[in-house]
Amino acid sequence: MTEPLDLARLQRRLAQFAAARNWQPFHTPKNLVAALSVEASELVEIFQWLTPEESARVMDDPDTAHRVTDEVADVLAYLLQFCDVLGVDPLAALAAKIDRNERRFPAPGAQGGSERPQLPED
Repeated sequence: MTEPLDLARLQRRLAQFAAARNWQPFHTPKNLVAALSVEASELVEIFQWLTPEESARVMDDPDTAHRVTDEVADVLAYLLQFCDVLGVDPLAALAAKIDRNERRFPAPGAQGGSERPQLPED
């Protein structure tokens, strides 16, 4: 029986994978964030010339769905390795960012919220 997935376990597996191949010297923050950017761009490339309607149906095609899931995995792998190297807890970082965004962008009708949707700047 397989154990449930969690970020810490996946980060350990990624670190073990890299260690077994002596890749740690190359897994600097600079190199990992560059690789993350490349992989994110490869994900963007799949959607680049699709209409909004086509992009919503991208997972209907098995070959394209496979490409999407592979690129998502690559992006997440590099992000987790980047966080591991810098000692960033990605779940804590996300929770803190959501908290800040909830204060910065109150829901329409909430105290202090505008009726017009606001788009985040970052």
